[in-house]
Amino acid sequence: MSVLVRIPTPLRSLTQGQAEVKVEGGSIGELIERLDAKYAGLKDRLCEGDGKIRRFINIYVNEEDIRFLQGPATPLKTGDAVSIVPAIAGGRP
Repeated sequence: MSVLVRIPTPLRSLTQGQAEVKVEGGSIGELIERLDAKYAGLKDRLCEGDGKIRRFINIYVNEEDIRFLQGPATPLKTGDAVSIVPAIAGGRP
């Protein structure tokens, strides 16, 4: 099942500048593995050494945060849109 993955600007250097890529995957976990196979180094930027998604990375499937779904086990179907959104911090107190 092919899904559209929206790549944030800081990670586009890994996808040859592409803002959106199409990748096959039955779940978010599988999608991350396939993204990394196609765009080496992407998994390291999204996941900790133990494979868990980094806490400052938010992933949405059709605008639903996977943390409130099934996390990396969240199923995907053809036509889904996945957005990877790094958390932004900073500013003045």
